[in-house]
Amino acid sequence: MTNSKMNPKVDEYLSKVKQWQEEFEKLRMIILDCQLTEELKWGKPCYSFQGSNIVLIHGFKEYCALLFMKGALLKDPNGILIQQTENVQAGRQIRFTNAQEIVEMEAILKAYIYEAIEVEKSGLQVEFKKATEYTIPEEFQTKLDEIPALKTAFEALTPGRQRAYILYFSEPKQSKTRESRVEKCMQRILNGKGLND
Repeated sequence: MTNSKMNPKVDEYLSKVKQWQEEFEKLRMIILDCQLTEELKWGKPCYSFQGSNIVLIHGFKEYCALLFMKGALLKDPNGILIQQTENVQAGRQIRFTNAQEIVEMEAILKAYIYEAIEVEKSGLQVEFKKATEYTIPEEFQTKLDEIPALKTAFEALTPGRQRAYILYFSEPKQSKTRESRVEKCMQRILNGKGLND
């Protein structure tokens, strides 16, 4: 079966996939049936509706998944959407470990894709937590209070950069490690740089 919407870049990508090739092919056919535009973004098959990303296919060692960009807004009557980590706010995955699961779930998957398209059409947006809603670890708060220039520089960063630092500083269990991370990053913050810049 050929589909006019098939993107040659995705054909090429799929021809090189070592793991999950059959699963990716099945997911691709289901998604293309839903009249989405196929592209290769972030090195993965990504499907959009009128320029807005709806869903992408990606694989991991243990499973492959359909990632809904605004999955947090879907109703999920089947209870199959997974939040990858607690810090992922919008995206949700449906995971698979074999092609048979995908075949058996085709109708459900299409229903979720159509709902995701409706969410996009309606203009609904995910309400992201603001950086201010995250708890700043006390080791960092102490430095912000002690060094006004650091506080000013931190507040000037984009919300995403602020969030990345707060999460990075909060990860370690030991105060000493949190303190060391703050120390190492202070100059980056003062230079207006994000954690990964």
